[in-house]
Amino acid sequence: MTTTIKALARGNFSTSSASLYTVPSATTAIVTNITVCNTTGSSISFYLVVDGVEMFANTSVNQYTSIVIDLKQAIPATKVLSGYADQVGLNYHITGAEIA
Repeated sequence: MTTTIKALARGNFSTSSASLYTVPSATTAIVTNITVCNTTGSSISFYLVVDGVEMFANTSVNQYTSIVIDLKQAIPATKVLSGYADQVGLNYHITGAEIA
C-alpha cells in the first residue's frame, strides 16, 4: 500500500478552542508536520491538543515568523486535533497521511 503525504487541514487559529482537524471514521491519520505562521507585528502564543491531551501549551511564535513542527503522531479514527491562540493572526497548516 502506498502512503501519500498531503495537506490534512489549514486555516487560522481562533481565540477559543476549536477543532482544527478530525480524523475520518475507519481511518488512522499520521501527522508528519505542522507549520504555524504569525502574520502580525507581535508575538502570539498557541495551544495544540490531540484527543484531550496537550501537545503544545503556551508556545510563542515571534512576530512575522513561521515555525515548523516535525513529528510522527498517529491519531485514531474520529479523534480531534484542536487548538487556539491568545490573539488573532496565527495560521496553521497540518500535513500528514490518512490510512484506511
